[in-house]
Amino acid sequence: MRPDHGRLPETFTTPGTSSFLDFLARHDPSLLPPGRPLPAGEVPASPSATTIVALAFDGGVVLAGDRRATAGSMIASRHIEKVFPADEYSAVGIAGTAGLALELVRLFQLELEHYEKIEGSLLSLDGKANRLATMIRGSLGLAMQGLAVVPLFGGYDLSREVGRIFSYDVTGGRYEETDFHAVGSGAVFARGSLKKLWWAGMAEHDAVRTAVHALVDAADDDSATGGPDSTRRIWPVVATVTARGYHRVEDAALAAAHAEVEGVRRATEAGGGETR
Repeated sequence: MRPDHGRLPETFTTPGTSSFLDFLARHDPSLLPPGRPLPAGEVPASPSATTIVALAFDGGVVLAGDRRATAGSMIASRHIEKVFPADEYSAVGIAGTAGLALELVRLFQLELEHYEKIEGSLLSLDGKANRLATMIRGSLGLAMQGLAVVPLFGGYDLSREVGRIFSYDVTGGRYEETDFHAVGSGAVFARGSLKKLWWAGMAEHDAVRTAVHALVDAADDDSATGGPDSTRRIWPVVATVTARGYHRVEDAALAAAHAEVEGVRRATEAGGGETR
């Protein structure tokens, strides 16, 4: 870049698009994750975020993530947060390489905030899902070196007045999911749990409890997924998105939901059957 002698660089004063990523690519591409060259050699072990679940309920969606991050066979953290507000009416959960995933979330939040400031309105839910797909596609080079990020996106569609869920692959493929979905190392166990526990038209309270139940079931079979820890008072991050906006569920409500889940599991084991 040329010296600006105290003035803003030219990219700051040149009219452009409502995309923050496009602006950053013009201003300094090295600030974007794909713009940073990696040294030769193997990628060292780094913390990975694991299981995220999402499910629709009558009036919105729930996203939930466990708190464990792993580095190989080691527990790197028991307190990592994996579910974040993308904007007022959407949320994103992260699985994959933790550091890059957190950076992707921050860039996505800036992208949506920048659009709102430039255009004076919110991007549609489909537009948000498409922007996230573009960001993931731009990081394909990193994914090919083992630094993959696979988010799960959900939000309240203001035009349709329903909650919607979107999943992705490492190439940026975007897929709308119906009813529920899960990503991460414990996803197969979480989806099996959700398949049995989800029902159409469920209330918000039931959806929160079902999300917690799915994470408990995933932690039961996947060592990289951390279940609720009542001893350390570590609870999943669970958020709902409705017409009222993004809301993070309080720890006290999650403790109560976990107690309900444990009661159901004990009753099921004692009775030898399945209980919703």
